Amino acid sequence: MAEGLFASCADVLSICQLLKDDLEAVLNPETGYAPRMRQICQDQIEEFEDRPASSSNEELEGLRLEENTWALIQAVFPARKTKLPPSLSAKNLLLENPYTPTSTLSQAIFKASPLLTELMVVREWLQETAPAPAPPEANTGYWKFTKHTINQGVRTGNAPREGLVSDMDPDAVNRGDGAGLAADDASYEKSLLQALYGYIRAGRIEDAEEVCRRAHQPWRAASIRGYRLFKWNALSTENNDEELDEDEVDEPENWEGNRNRRLWKSTCIHAALSPSLSDQERLFYASMVPTPETINILKSACRTWEDHLWADVSVIAEEKSSSELAKLATGSFWEGGVQAVEKGSDELRNLRVDGDDEWEEGVLKALESLKSVAVVEGAPANDAFHFCQLYIILNRTDNLLEVFADGLQDGTYQPFSFQYNSLCRFFAHFCLLLQMIEIPVPPRATQIILESYIAVLEAGGQRDLIALYAGALGDNAVERYAAFLVSLGLSADYTERRQALTRASEHGLDVQRVAIATAERTIESAFATLPQNLRTSLPSVIARQEPASALETLLLRSVEWTTFFEHTHATALEQATVILRYLLGAGRVQVAQTLLTLLPAELTAIDEPEEIATEYLHYRQLFIIWGTIERIVEWQAQEGTAMQGPAATRDARASWIAEYRGLIDQVHDQIMKLLTLEWLVADVDNGGGDLRRRELIRIRQIFVPELILRLHHLLLSSRHLISENLKRALELANVVADSRYKLYEDFMHEGGRTLAEYLGAVRQAVLAGLEHGGSDPFRIVSSA
Repeated sequence: MAEGLFASCADVLSICQLLKDDLEAVLNPETGYAPRMRQICQDQIEEFEDRPASSSNEELEGLRLEENTWALIQAVFPARKTKLPPSLSAKNLLLENPYTPTSTLSQAIFKASPLLTELMVVREWLQETAPAPAPPEANTGYWKFTKHTINQGVRTGNAPREGLVSDMDPDAVNRGDGAGLAADDASYEKSLLQALYGYIRAGRIEDAEEVCRRAHQPWRAASIRGYRLFKWNALSTENNDEELDEDEVDEPENWEGNRNRRLWKSTCIHAALSPSLSDQERLFYASMVPTPETINILKSACRTWEDHLWADVSVIAEEKSSSELAKLATGSFWEGGVQAVEKGSDELRNLRVDGDDEWEEGVLKALESLKSVAVVEGAPANDAFHFCQLYIILNRTDNLLEVFADGLQDGTYQPFSFQYNSLCRFFAHFCLLLQMIEIPVPPRATQIILESYIAVLEAGGQRDLIALYAGALGDNAVERYAAFLVSLGLSADYTERRQALTRASEHGLDVQRVAIATAERTIESAFATLPQNLRTSLPSVIARQEPASALETLLLRSVEWTTFFEHTHATALEQATVILRYLLGAGRVQVAQTLLTLLPAELTAIDEPEEIATEYLHYRQLFIIWGTIERIVEWQAQEGTAMQGPAATRDARASWIAEYRGLIDQVHDQIMKLLTLEWLVADVDNGGGDLRRRELIRIRQIFVPELILRLHHLLLSSRHLISENLKRALELANVVADSRYKLYEDFMHEGGRTLAEYLGAVRQAVLAGLEHGGSDPFRIVSSA
């Protein structure tokens, strides 16, 4: 399921990156970035719930927290990125119309304070994500068990039961005489009040009213309705959300809300603080009027971190709104009465509107205290998602990202655990959203987070997704994606490598730079482990060689990255010569030959830089010779069949000898051409200079003596069938001794073929010239 989660998030990112220039689309409340991410979490939660055995409580809790965080992001950031149209302040509204309804004034107060507006958005988010309240059981009557007991006593003439109320009015249990309800009614009353608190906590005020009516307690529904601010569209000078007909404007019934909300609020506070009421009822009233006086009662019911945040935000918003309305009472009919209107607007005009700096500072301080609040249920206050939510509310996303990045580096989170993977996924996509909507992000923290998530994708085998996220790394994107491609090692075949490189271009990466960097890093990695040739003696190329090791194969295939596209062929040529120098310097001829099969033929047409192009052609010259020698060896193995036995005819023997002669002539011409030209390096005796020159000299010292000896032995061994080859073997010595070519200098090195070895081979050729009689050792050379 985690694999599907990775892919789904990547799909959302890909879609929204195409819309990044359309801010409205990215922040769309239904199809934007955050709602899509939230939906992914919801789908994953449903999948876990359908298959409980495949999930843990930690995973489910983590997904719910992530879902809620995306919901918060969608709630908060559109407002931060949207410039609201100018509107009249509450003071100016009253100067225009002292009968402006309280709800209109309240809206103006919130619009005047971005922080207060955001807090209301946060409260709505907390209400939306609150647990679904549990409705009380169905009730068929008002205090029916208590009523039945009282009626039974009246019918039987018995005295009222001790401890039971004798009246049925709502205040019967609050008179201080210790009388209460029947047990079943008391239990129902408790569950009802708890349910009402749950509905209010979830912002479902109308549902709470309906529950009261169904419980046959309409007065509680009336009490809850007092929560609403007074609203009368006909008296408002602001644009109304609902257009009213002229007849409706004149109807007095068109107003709604509480015209005496201050009195209602004072009564609720008094009830919440009354020790004669039950804890549940006090909480019920405190939840309707969250104020500093009732905050302790609210806090006593807070079990989760979200409950504490809701209580604090509700108190802050209610108090700010109430205090501002109180300041405006001198100019408002609904807040100050007739006197406010009769006094005129002079006092209102002189009303000083203080700045909100001090208030905002107090709000931020109060919210910061939530970092360490104790909780009873759910994730603790220091949970990463709670920390994230708090810092998003505080508008400190830069600090948030830096703290999380530091946590990734100092080992706060166990690498590749469910929590680690989940947080890396969330923060990576959060960073990318902030970049998309042009909110500055700290570069260092963003790089650490994205690289950590890329590592998570690598560990999860999500190769197809790496380029998408590497492309967001800015200046480090090429190196990071190259590092991923290097990590593929030998696990990816040619097609997979090409596809992985092509994905780089799909996500805005420079394919040429990625290919070159990948090849370079692979070569560097291989060379860091392989032995250094220049520190060892010359190898032998006579003995049977082992197949290419895994490290050598990795070195060979490193050039693949720069062979996929024509614009990196020049780099491929340079890298190929580097690898060939190493392999030939180690005597690994067959492995070096394998490299040629991986290189495109177009490399031979490259002529710049000249020295590299020439070096590559010289290597190809060597491999052509080596291939010819191998063909001769194979042809020699067929001699027994061609020259002997009943199947051997005169024509077959002649044909075999002719082919054999042609191969010998071919290899003789090839080797002589190599020996008499400046193959790889002209001045072998001068071994100083750069590393490349010393490597080239080493290759000459290995292969020039080897080719001379092999040609000599081929000529000598073929003399019985091709008599003139003995003369050519002796003439080869003149070339070796020629001071123009200085071939003798290539024999004088430790571990290589020695000059004494060659002179011994020449002696055998001289003796072979005396096989048919005569005493003149130079007769073979001087004969026509």
